[in-house]
Amino acid sequence: FYFLIFISVLFISSANAAPSIGDLAPKFDSIDSNGKKISLSNYLGKIVVLEWTNHDCPYVRRQYETGNMQITQTKAKDMGVIWMTVISSAPGTQGHVTSKEANRLTDFREANPKYVLMDQSGSIGKLYRARTTPHMYILNKKGILVYNGAIDDDPTSWGKMKASTKNYVIQALTELVSGEIITDSATQPYGCSVKYGS
Repeated sequence: FYFLIFISVLFISSANAAPSIGDLAPKFDSIDSNGKKISLSNYLGKIVVLEWTNHDCPYVRRQYETGNMQITQTKAKDMGVIWMTVISSAPGTQGHVTSKEANRLTDFREANPKYVLMDQSGSIGKLYRARTTPHMYILNKKGILVYNGAIDDDPTSWGKMKASTKNYVIQALTELVSGEIITDSATQPYGCSVKYGS
């Protein structure tokens, strides 16, 4: 009896566990801000970055107002990376936007993602256990999770970017493209909590 309880608890824990570095990243289908169906499985053979965002979060605002996120997106694009920005804010919560508003924000901020995924149900965010905005993930060409964490090592919500700030995403992408071992594959994400619905 107790053995069965243990197995059940173990199964539930595994099912709810966040994907680990070295694991095959969870697959998903989504609709982007232009109404296009996006399937992660279609991008095997490409490096993929997932960025969780909330435009009203001061940590996210700092990244975009300083241009740091746009610089990171552009450098990733130049490396042939597919960048997907994910909005998991539920209706009625901070950061929730319509598709039209999401596109307006992308244009206004001169952001450079390949897609903006509308995840108002929170299903993709919960699949990846995204905790903060921003929260960054990198998948290699085999669809394996190789980075999970913060965009950088400066967890503040105000001020200019310091010259000494380490951009974990650019570092990981550079190492990945060069065939090197990723120095910092898991870091502590910081920012506002993802505003999932109940």
